[in-house]
Amino acid sequence: MKKTLSGIAAANDLASPPRTQDSPPGPVPGTRTTETYIRTVARDIYVWAWPMINIYNRRLAFKQAPKVGLMNGVLPFAPLNRMAMLSDYIQPSQRWVACPNQDVVYGAGIAALDETAVVVQVPDFGKRFWVYQLVDLRTDSFARLGVMHGSKPGFYLLVGPTWDGAVPEGINGVFRSSTSTAFVVPRVFQDDTPEDKQAIQSVITGIDMYPLAEFDGTTKQRDWHGLPELPSPTGDSGSGETRWVFPDKFIDELSAVLADAPPMPGEEARYAQAHALIELARNDAQLKQAVLDEATRAEQEVVTPLLQFRNFGIPLANHWTTVDNSAQFGTDYFTRTAIAKSNILVNAPAETKYVYQDLDASGARLNGHNKYTITFAKGQLPPVRGFWSLTMYDAAHFFVENPIQRYSLGTKNRDLKSSPDGSLTLYVQTDEPGDPLQRSNWLPAPRDADFSLFVRAYWPDAAITDKTWTPPGVVKAS
Repeated sequence: MKKTLSGIAAANDLASPPRTQDSPPGPVPGTRTTETYIRTVARDIYVWAWPMINIYNRRLAFKQAPKVGLMNGVLPFAPLNRMAMLSDYIQPSQRWVACPNQDVVYGAGIAALDETAVVVQVPDFGKRFWVYQLVDLRTDSFARLGVMHGSKPGFYLLVGPTWDGAVPEGINGVFRSSTSTAFVVPRVFQDDTPEDKQAIQSVITGIDMYPLAEFDGTTKQRDWHGLPELPSPTGDSGSGETRWVFPDKFIDELSAVLADAPPMPGEEARYAQAHALIELARNDAQLKQAVLDEATRAEQEVVTPLLQFRNFGIPLANHWTTVDNSAQFGTDYFTRTAIAKSNILVNAPAETKYVYQDLDASGARLNGHNKYTITFAKGQLPPVRGFWSLTMYDAAHFFVENPIQRYSLGTKNRDLKSSPDGSLTLYVQTDEPGDPLQRSNWLPAPRDADFSLFVRAYWPDAAITDKTWTPPGVVKAS
């Protein structure tokens, strides 16, 4: 008898039981394995979980804040489900967050959505640029809240993945996080002038965050001047970013992190393997030591190099790089960890486009031993509906202390000088330019040390997001 394909399939179906949802997504408990394989799994899980452990440990730090204030007198710091705001640009001495900027007045708060839903207040900013960054434990954005989204002033509710309470009258909208931890960072544009620094004060008094139980439909006002100085709960010495991920602690913290962030669709097997790794390390001291050893190697060999912008991202002309999925990483684990290491807490691309540079136009490392120029041709400034800036960072991605206390140039600088042909040249060098007309366009660089440059385009036009426009090269002076 001639067999048909359907007949063969039917016969095979009778011979082979179908896969079911009961099939284990990961290793069968008690399965013997090798140390080499455990090291392979440990490295993968460590790099994948690095951003989540980073945010988790920041949450633990904020939990220690005794009240709303400024950590070390320079950084917004508040108990969980509260917020603190600066009243001016962030100071160059802070080391909690790499790649800060002096374009906006920052706020910061961490919501523990497993404890309570929280209310976020949005005042009327008028024509001033503003955006609230709302990201989950994975550093993915879970809300659109800003001028580019047409968001209205008022009250917004942030809730966790399982919250099912009643939404009170007066709430403009509800944003649901996929994790129990949410980082909230308002950014409000400020000109670098005494007049605007004064004008912004009456606006930011309406920014706040608090537990839902305190919501009464009225806008709470707070003068953010004179917040108390609070001690840091972490060791903040050194020139680099405060450490938030420790290889020797990661396996002990991983269970809490996984519980905070349930698996996304398709991640079930990864979570099962992570839980199996935790259980194995808990029951076998020798294999736990192998896990920790491999985590240390992964930190040094995989994560640490991601501080350098040239080691990740999408290449652009003149050695600039960018990413197209900031705060929308999904399963792009490499880029998510790279951003978490190099410049964590970034906005989504429609809100801010980031373009990075470690190299000059010839491909050599930027170093303060040299002088550089960046020339924007007439009509070729970054095309934005908000504003733009070029910021200088040292090798650790923090501000470079300098005598004129200037760390960036851009829209906020009202005294930039264009050339007669309409172009704008910025001078990146250690010493003040000899020509006094160039001083307004001078961005101080560290003396004889490597540095990086960083273009921010807030509310970018399509020409930036589709890469029709890219920054000009950083040209070494002859």
